[in-house]
Amino acid sequence: MNLNLPKKKENLFYLLIFGVLFLAPVISLYVRSTGEEKLPFFWSDIFDVWKIFAGYLAIFLIHNYFIAPLLIYKKKKGIYFLSVMVLLSVFIMIQCANRPSFGPPPHKPEQLTTTQLHQQKSCQTAEKENQKEHKKPHKRRHGPPLIFGEADLISGVILFFMLGMNLAVKLYFKNEEDNKQMTKMEKENLEHQLEYLKFQINPHFFMNTLNNIHALVDIAPEQAKSSIVVLSKMMRYILYEGNKKTIPLEREIECINNYVSLMKMRYTEKVQIELEEPARTGLQSTGDEVPPLLFITFVENAFKHGVSYLHDSYIHIRIAIEEQHIVFECANSMAEHPNQEKGGIGLDNVKKRLSLLYGCQHQLSINQTATDFFVRLQLPRTDKQN
Repeated sequence: MNLNLPKKKENLFYLLIFGVLFLAPVISLYVRSTGEEKLPFFWSDIFDVWKIFAGYLAIFLIHNYFIAPLLIYKKKKGIYFLSVMVLLSVFIMIQCANRPSFGPPPHKPEQLTTTQLHQQKSCQTAEKENQKEHKKPHKRRHGPPLIFGEADLISGVILFFMLGMNLAVKLYFKNEEDNKQMTKMEKENLEHQLEYLKFQINPHFFMNTLNNIHALVDIAPEQAKSSIVVLSKMMRYILYEGNKKTIPLEREIECINNYVSLMKMRYTEKVQIELEEPARTGLQSTGDEVPPLLFITFVENAFKHGVSYLHDSYIHIRIAIEEQHIVFECANSMAEHPNQEKGGIGLDNVKKRLSLLYGCQHQLSINQTATDFFVRLQLPRTDKQN
């Protein structure tokens, strides 16, 4: 992700605005010169307008690159407003220094001929007659200009809106950059949390499985050897599939099958273990995927808390593919004294993992009574054929 892209967009926006502004008088004069009025096209007129625009451009550049960052990025309000006042004061002083003088320019008296004196008297007489026709003759003001005139007011309004526009645009693109950085940080944080939860799953899973094999070594050595073969398949699955974000549903079901077969070696017929799964032909024809080692957590808890050595127990596991969802169900009996060994990740971390991966797109329901425990998890399908 290019974090400088908002800055480039901002500069391109300013370039476009001032490009149109400087091009406007050229287009306007060209249209008028080719119209009915047939005004002459003088580049000197264009340059005069550009001189005015250049002053505003200089103020904008100073504000954009040196003053606005004080408020937008450094949050120094006092220094910002003081800098703006100094900038505007300098601009007004320059404008007043270059302001044209009022009244006619001073000139030296000239020696007039008789004809010129006659023309001058005729003009004066006509001017007096014209003044008599108007009740309120126009009075021209001579002398120095006012300190703050109409032109200064218009310039102040233009500067106010220009600097305000600059702040608004800069703030908009800064928010865009901040949002992209926040999105990147949230994504990285999400990946870190998922990796952390996954590393929690693997040691816990192996710890319980090795404890099961340890129990078989003395009472059934051959079964222990077979269980080691099954465990090696599961280790291969975790090493090569567990680091992926999602895996085919068929591979996850195969892992559960290996785990259940390993558990069946340990328990007698008093523990009724059933696994209902989709047909292998149906699994191979779909592209549904699930996060690795997700369902196995519920299966582990079922064996950990649902097996009783005093009376008959049951563990029923069901995995089904519906039209829009993948459904996992696990029901088990509750033992009088469930295994209290520590080190498991617990259902809370599983809920966190589901929330990070699916948000509100999954449904997890857990019902527990004094004798039974039931979990139902519904995930959205990722069938590539849909």
